[in-house]
Amino acid sequence: MKTSGILHLIPVGMGDAAPDIWLPRTVRELAARLDTYIAENAKTARAFLKLIGTLRPLQEITIHTLDSHVDAQQMRAWLTPLQEGGEIGLVSEAGCPAVADPGAKVVAIAHTMGLQVHPWVGPSSILLGLMASGLDGQRFAFHGYAPVEPAARARQLKSWEVVSQQQTQTQILIETPYRNAAMFDTLRQTLKGNTRLCVARSLTTADEWIQTHTVAEWKSRPAPDLNKMPTLFLYLAGV
Repeated sequence: MKTSGILHLIPVGMGDAAPDIWLPRTVRELAARLDTYIAENAKTARAFLKLIGTLRPLQEITIHTLDSHVDAQQMRAWLTPLQEGGEIGLVSEAGCPAVADPGAKVVAIAHTMGLQVHPWVGPSSILLGLMASGLDGQRFAFHGYAPVEPAARARQLKSWEVVSQQQTQTQILIETPYRNAAMFDTLRQTLKGNTRLCVARSLTTADEWIQTHTVAEWKSRPAPDLNKMPTLFLYLAGV
């Protein structure tokens, strides 16, 4: 009886830090020996593989691109060889695959096919930011992106603040890096003064910067430099 293959969920870096800082040696060795990957972006996947070093030339490694045009049938075709054994790696653009990442669709299909799915240890901005925030780590919600339109964005942030106060729940969101300053300004102007707001910038990199203050305190401080740097925003309403 043949054993089903394994879909390995391999985290990648979130910046320019050396891989031995954010990825265990065992995972680096695994990633280096795989010859097939599924990635949202082949270019960044190759950059990751070049960084960790591979046992075979990069041009001999197959990278399936998981873009918006790929349907479930194509994902299933990529995974079909695993039903006869073998291994494939799944990587994200940054951090852990399948968390706020389209790779979750691949993982779901792998389960329906009876394949083994193995998550490996590596950086998750959501958990790292929550750990460092000092906010409630037992009840939290990750929302991804808030609306882009300013008025809708403010309404949504306020709505999440209501939930935060009712449930003592930390609210977590991200923003496209070039809109970080606008998001910070909206948070500072929209949320209540006693709501605690954490800004976690460029986690795991040399530019890492994490601070938590009440919104009232943020208003008396200079705005942080968040331009074009990956940033996580977390807040917890006061009681």
